[in-house]
Amino acid sequence: MEGPAGEDPLKKALFLFALQNAVRYKSVPRPGTVIGMVMGKHPEFRERARDAAVLVKEAISEVSSLSHARREELLRTLDPALAEDLERPRDHLRGLPALEKAEGGVVMRFAPNPSGPLHLGHARAALLNDAYVRRYGGKYILRIEDTDPKRVDPAAYTMVREDAEWLGLAISDIVYQSDRLDIYYEYAKKLIERGGAYVCTCDSERFRELKMAKKPCPCRGMALEESLDAFSRMLEGGYGEGEATLRVRTDLSHPDPAMRDFPAIRILKSPPHPRKEACVYPLMNFSVAVDDHLLGITHVIRGKDHIANTRRQKYIFDYFGWEPPVYRHYGRMGIEGVVLSTSQMRAGITSGEYSGWDDIRLGTLRAIARRGISPQAVREAVIEIGIGETDISFSWENLYAHNRAVVDPVANRYFFVPDPVEVTIEGAPSQTAHALLHPANPEKGTRELHFTGKALVPRDELQGEGGMVRLKDLFNVEVVTGGESPVCRYAGESLSEARARKAPIIQWLPPDECVPATLLTPGGTIKGVCERLVAGEAGAVVQFERIGFARIDAVTGEGITAYFAHR
Repeated sequence: MEGPAGEDPLKKALFLFALQNAVRYKSVPRPGTVIGMVMGKHPEFRERARDAAVLVKEAISEVSSLSHARREELLRTLDPALAEDLERPRDHLRGLPALEKAEGGVVMRFAPNPSGPLHLGHARAALLNDAYVRRYGGKYILRIEDTDPKRVDPAAYTMVREDAEWLGLAISDIVYQSDRLDIYYEYAKKLIERGGAYVCTCDSERFRELKMAKKPCPCRGMALEESLDAFSRMLEGGYGEGEATLRVRTDLSHPDPAMRDFPAIRILKSPPHPRKEACVYPLMNFSVAVDDHLLGITHVIRGKDHIANTRRQKYIFDYFGWEPPVYRHYGRMGIEGVVLSTSQMRAGITSGEYSGWDDIRLGTLRAIARRGISPQAVREAVIEIGIGETDISFSWENLYAHNRAVVDPVANRYFFVPDPVEVTIEGAPSQTAHALLHPANPEKGTRELHFTGKALVPRDELQGEGGMVRLKDLFNVEVVTGGESPVCRYAGESLSEARARKAPIIQWLPPDECVPATLLTPGGTIKGVCERLVAGEAGAVVQFERIGFARIDAVTGEGITAYFAHR
């Protein structure tokens, strides 16, 4: 019988959400996407995260074996509410305008250079294209544009694939341009034969002078056979680097000098390519035009900094008589507060300024994931920005708001005491505080913190002279003397009295029931202590009460390391 086998409620939930996702997007979902959906709707399964990682593969395998029609039928039968949810408009797609010529499905691509890991700028292009593929159905191609060996980092091949998977992109095919060099050579010859290109052996400076003067270089007038022979000589290694270039024949009177006889293929003999033995490589506009046609790309969504490239590529489409894709160009997106330049990031890593590609001061997807930002939040923030042509600034607060909606329902609450000072509270009775793991989910249980006369509290909270504070989930404390050696006195249990006196509610921990903790933030490092239970949250996002959400990065014998996400 089709459907989730057995009575395991976790397996059933994984199957149903995988089924719903497959019906909605007409493609089989990624394991991480399904687990995230289930844990968001059913936080009670969080303690079975390891089981989920195994069971989700079985669920997805079963869903993938079904036809689309059978998936729809089964979803309506097993969970009518999830089926009905499919009829509701998707909030994260409402802001995206319809695409022309998309009603029959689309073929779209995300085409990064493998020069480093993906960053937030890449995420915009990747997720906008992904949203449209999911809306209209079709194929989504990850095309690795690696025909410039100077911009290839061998490790980036893996990093790009991993980052794309983390984003949850509905990738159907992966294409490496370095595997297609012979195709580009073939079409280069065809372009020469059509009179659309010629081999130029002019000195680069001389060619530039002629171009700026709107005059042809001597090579432009060479005979067809001569140009074909010159291109064959390029392929055979008969020219040195920079001695010959295949140029696309354009309008020499074009007002933009960059459009005049732009280069299509050049010679590069160093550095060697990590995947291919070659010395002749296409430039972006030529390889992109050829691939967009041969791969059947129907729509291209990219930044308006590519408008000039679109015009260049149209020359190639016109020479071959190909129908170009539908293009949409969105405005620039400024992202403040992080480093996005791959070369700057690499230099900083090499010098030791940054710890790696996931250093939280960087704008890589690895960095924000390490902070506890979910791919769902990135998706929602990017889709909300849309594809408008107006330049915008990326809103970190908007991203945090979306992430808060993801993590708040599932993140356990704990105390974190920064820069702790130990105080004796005179007259305070010994007692046990019962603090909820999650205020909205009492069924998750409580943490027990035992007070026996002394407490660790934030040093900054006791710097004033006099006044009342309330130890959260415990009792009121009168600060008799603040400073480096504070004197504190028990002041009763009344929460209403604390509120009436506007007493700050502060974190605290028993001195013998805590572990050292380091909280890393973009603004610096905070040393303190946290509850012992946090040691069981490695890799998860928690909320340090009164501080904010943080991802527990590492648990060692020396303590806990966490990365601050946001408030």
